[in-house]
Amino acid sequence: MATAQQVKELREKTGAGMMDCKKALVQCNDDMEKAIEFLREKGLASASKKAGRIAAEGIVESYIHLGGKIGVLVEVNCETDFVAKNEDFRAFVKDIAMHIAASNPLYLNEEEVPTDVIEKEKSILKAQALNEGKPEKIVDKMVEGRIKKYYSEICLLDQPFVKDPDKTIQQLVNEQISTIGENVKIRRFARFQMGEGLEKKEENFAEEVAKQMGN
Repeated sequence: MATAQQVKELREKTGAGMMDCKKALVQCNDDMEKAIEFLREKGLASASKKAGRIAAEGIVESYIHLGGKIGVLVEVNCETDFVAKNEDFRAFVKDIAMHIAASNPLYLNEEEVPTDVIEKEKSILKAQALNEGKPEKIVDKMVEGRIKKYYSEICLLDQPFVKDPDKTIQQLVNEQISTIGENVKIRRFARFQMGEGLEKKEENFAEEVAKQMGN
């Protein structure tokens, strides 16, 4: 019987829906490669086929929240101008901009995180684990697990989507690829928060944005 982790892995690899992934794994006796082939044959998985294609069109979307307290600019690329003008694609990009306002990612993906930042975090996590009395032989494995969680907090593509925390932003992108039949890439983003870096009363703007989005 397919485990939740297997379903999650298949969904990340194909961009297919959760129930479709579960059915594919059951049909293929939990064989991951056969399940991927099964979904492709059914036309339910296309993200992996298109992920390498050049995406040079797209749009730059803006989102302003809380009367100008938070602003976001995000560039999302696709392959054709036709898709860039599509209302559903534009709604998807708007959702990405709103998510960035709410979740405040620091980097686009894991590759963008500087090595010194990760090494410093690993050092802190290792010290925490040892202070918790964890056996030294399992500390490194624990640290790797916690680093994965750290990525999900600071990297946009690894973050749970604020409107549907059961899927990551990368999974959302994969679903968009499968739906429109073109490669889609979030290229870059910038988030501005009024008074950021200045000493002032603490306000949780990100939490407020999330509430506005229905969470």
